[in-house]
Amino acid sequence: MKHPYRELIIAMVRTGILGFGGGPSVIPLIRHEAVKKFKWINDDEFGEILAIANALPGPIATKMSAYLGHKIKGIPGAIVATAAHILPTCTAMAVLFAAVNVLSHSKVVNGMIGAVTPVIAVMLGQMAYEFGQKALKGFGIVIGVLFFILAFLGLQVFSIHSGIVVTMFLAYGAFHFKLKRKGKGVSAS
Repeated sequence: MKHPYRELIIAMVRTGILGFGGGPSVIPLIRHEAVKKFKWINDDEFGEILAIANALPGPIATKMSAYLGHKIKGIPGAIVATAAHILPTCTAMAVLFAAVNVLSHSKVVNGMIGAVTPVIAVMLGQMAYEFGQKALKGFGIVIGVLFFILAFLGLQVFSIHSGIVVTMFLAYGAFHFKLKRKGKGVSAS
């Protein structure tokens, strides 16, 4: 028998306390919990949620936890999931803040941070690779590579805010498949 609130709390506490390094490092953890472990959503829906969450202001992991909670149990689920995601971290920060002067000069803590950074990079790289494969599959290799280049130029070369770039691509994506269908209809007639 499923216990939705318990599952939400377990999943969001795990993502909240294991998501070292901020929002981007939490995304693969949330994906694991929501798509693979509890199967609340599929990969395609996760990608859509991620795109929309990136376009909205505020912390991405909090928005995603609220969405998942709402999907599972409505507004009470959103509140429970968000609280479960942020409260353990807030509590840990309050405890660690009391010891920040001691910890900031610790070689052990600096070593731990240095050791976990490559793990986060690999997790983000793996997720980026999987999303890249989906983009190429969905749009085809020519448009997919063109979009990678446009996104890189917008984000890295021209320093356009990521929310604006995501919004532009969302706007195009809303019309892409309509245009594709119209193109097939024209060639068929």
